[in-house]
Amino acid sequence: MVRKVRPFSRKARSREEAELLKKARRLLPAGVRSPTPSPDYAMVVREAKGSRIRDLSGNEYIDYLMGSGPLLLGHAHPEVMAAVRDALERGSSYLMLNETAVRLAEKIVEAVPCAEKVCFNSTGSESTLFAMRLARAYRKRDKILKFEGGFHGMNDYALMGNQWTQGPLPFPAAVPNSAGIPKSIESEVLVAPFNDIETTAELIVKNAEDLAGVIVEPMQRTIPPIPGFLQELRRVTAERDIPLIFDEVVTGFRLALGGAQEYYGVVPDLCALCKGIASGHPISVLCGREDLMQLTDPTRVGMGKHVAQTGTFSNNPLSTAAALATIGVLEREGTYARLHAMGRRLMEGLRKLLSDAGIPARVSGEPPAFQVWFTEREIHDFRSTLSADHGKSLRFSELLLDRGILKAHEKFFVSLAHSDEDIELTLEAFAAAIDELAA
Repeated sequence: MVRKVRPFSRKARSREEAELLKKARRLLPAGVRSPTPSPDYAMVVREAKGSRIRDLSGNEYIDYLMGSGPLLLGHAHPEVMAAVRDALERGSSYLMLNETAVRLAEKIVEAVPCAEKVCFNSTGSESTLFAMRLARAYRKRDKILKFEGGFHGMNDYALMGNQWTQGPLPFPAAVPNSAGIPKSIESEVLVAPFNDIETTAELIVKNAEDLAGVIVEPMQRTIPPIPGFLQELRRVTAERDIPLIFDEVVTGFRLALGGAQEYYGVVPDLCALCKGIASGHPISVLCGREDLMQLTDPTRVGMGKHVAQTGTFSNNPLSTAAALATIGVLEREGTYARLHAMGRRLMEGLRKLLSDAGIPARVSGEPPAFQVWFTEREIHDFRSTLSADHGKSLRFSELLLDRGILKAHEKFFVSLAHSDEDIELTLEAFAAAIDELAA
């Protein structure tokens, strides 16, 4: 039986949108960034506010893509907009220090357990790159251990072991996931299985004399750590004075004010923060232990053991003002309880609807960021995700788009702008899409 859902009739693509899509395909090497590979679902965004996003043809969607995560407060949050407008009146970029950067650094040190000192960057890729550089300088070693399927941005070290090109490799072999990466990087990256502490610990112990650091997403994409995994990873690295780097580009300020390290109760040596901090304005943060962070001090230039870390736009006053305003909202009592409650309703509702329909699936993640995998297997690492039916996942995304729900190709990002009504409408759309999927 197909359930009724709120009326959503996709408007025909306007001439304006069709022309822009055509130009994009001609002018942009990456073509059109679209919710699904099908050209039928390509769109050009006109505007977004709160939990809703609208394309140039006038179609409005409840948005769970949220810019791939940065819009934790929702689109165009009024307090963030006001802070940025105020900052804009005083200029957009100085290179030199500004007041909001200092105040923001103070807030981060107060909130994030590992943060004793803070460096600002513009992207998450920069912060993970600099974190690994700091670890190499501190240890005077070159090798980095990462986890299979873990994504740490666009730098060369990060783009290793994220996926296979010709089937599984034995651990700790690494394979580049982009053309143009120097062949030498393959020998400098060790790859371990996420959530397998026995294999990981064995690799760390065996390679301890060559390891500069270990980098991990504490929740890898949408795969939570099994109990004890992060704790043991912390123990085995600390015993050998190998810096443990948390990539909290996604989880920072999303799972809790102190991020995944507060949420899971494990404190790393270094941490990269990004998406949840500034409501879509470009800024990222590298923070951590004072003795490690102090290596970036420019007064050390010429003294040896100085780590170069800077960027023209890294602490620009518009982004620092946006981040300061965002944290101000997140600090309010009840914020995270509400965020988790909304996400939990969606996750539990989705699980029940899939189970009732007899569709093998797993819903993994934490309430503010989760994903559905169409598979009978439990999801605990990268290799288990490969059992999922990717085609069914894409079809589910399209069926949701047909019902006015926009999601990322993988995750659902829940924001504080999502209302109780949004959740109810989304659950209705889940039900109708799952009925059609089952049929």
